[in-house]
Amino acid sequence: MKARVIVTLKNGVLDPQGQAIEGSLASLGFAGVAGVRQGKVFDLEIEGTDAEAARSQINAMCDKLLANTVIENYSVEISN
Repeated sequence: MKARVIVTLKNGVLDPQGQAIEGSLASLGFAGVAGVRQGKVFDLEIEGTDAEAARSQINAMCDKLLANTVIENYSVEISN
């Protein structure tokens, strides 16, 4: 089973890396880009066939390691 975890900063949290990317895009001539937000993507391969058990395990991974839940949100997508 495969899973994708997408981690993004919560609204209202400053994103200096996103701001740096926005400035770099402008200096490279890409006009009209505003409000860049940076995030992380984790692709996981999980053994087993129980999607709900996998989701529970992945949520625990996110809460303990993959995401800083004080300042970040995450979403989990599971596919076979």
